[in-house]
Amino acid sequence: MDRGRAVVGLSGGVDSSVAALLLAEQGYDVVGVFMKNWEEKDENGVCTSTEDRADALLVAEKLGIPCYTVNFTEEYMERVFSIFLSEYRQNRTPNPDILCNTEIKFKAFLDFAMGMDAELLATGHYARLDRTGGRIKLLRSADRSKDQTYFLAGLCEEQLEKATFPIGGMQKSQVRELAAKAGLATAAKKDSTGVCFIGERNFKKFLMGFLPAQPGDIVDLTGRTVGRHDGLMYYTMGQRKGLGIGGKDFGTGESWFVVGKDLANNRLIVQQGEHEELFFTSLTCGRLHMISRRTPGDSFRCTAKFRYREPDRGVTVHPARGGCVIEFDEPERAVTLGQWAVLYDGEECLGGGEIDEAVRLKPLPSHFNIM
Repeated sequence: MDRGRAVVGLSGGVDSSVAALLLAEQGYDVVGVFMKNWEEKDENGVCTSTEDRADALLVAEKLGIPCYTVNFTEEYMERVFSIFLSEYRQNRTPNPDILCNTEIKFKAFLDFAMGMDAELLATGHYARLDRTGGRIKLLRSADRSKDQTYFLAGLCEEQLEKATFPIGGMQKSQVRELAAKAGLATAAKKDSTGVCFIGERNFKKFLMGFLPAQPGDIVDLTGRTVGRHDGLMYYTMGQRKGLGIGGKDFGTGESWFVVGKDLANNRLIVQQGEHEELFFTSLTCGRLHMISRRTPGDSFRCTAKFRYREPDRGVTVHPARGGCVIEFDEPERAVTLGQWAVLYDGEECLGGGEIDEAVRLKPLPSHFNIM
């Protein structure tokens, strides 16, 4: 039975491959599309998308479906990467994956798919959709260890109306089993990690190629110099590795952690051990995005994530002037400006917003000009 056309974003990975397989088995007229968003070569001089595109074509050939390539590099540079760099210049830590979903996959690519007379746009995201009750809800995936609703929190119902996530009700092990059974070339392919345009490369080295910065002192809470940094933008709240100050013959012997940035004096502030200065009691989002686009007028209880791989935290959300203040039930470690606070009501992802301010459990000393 022909159920209409479904355009699948074939990334060259196993998840999107099985998404295409399932839709084909369900009777859809499946069309694969490989999106090229980045045109830089890796450290070995190889275009990083070449292997992925080849794998996408192999999968399409095995499934007997067409596969086209669409180049969104211009849109990606304008709508994602330029904002990514701008955020780092402001010493914030952005999440480009959320921007990529809102601006590229479910905007530029969605428009492209609808131009192909598609009824559905499918991706290999681990997420589910509930279309009952007169609205569309974004739900966590069945495999909670792979759930990607955090990265989809910037979408709205209008975008999700044409979306489908075929593998959202499956475990990762089931996805690989199906791929192997169908003889797909991606069945045993390693999952990609890190930011899409950086991949396995050293993040700090990559960023230095675009944002040269001014080195300065690393200081402890007393203002004592304990090392040198390469540029404030290359460090993030709570960071322990890569500081270059381990093994110092003073202090408590505990690990050093980033607790702030003294912008006026170009100093990176660290402390030994994880103490009150590294914990926060609330945050502010200047803009609150709700997937339903119905911003609540009153305060409400829910749970939240402040970075992707972490457990939910109990919070109270106070909407105000288009944004919100989020109070934590318990102090939260290393809340990072520029990241997203994503809200949940049980299985449902409600939306979220960029973290613009955060209140510490214990303020840093007044002799710092703190960020």
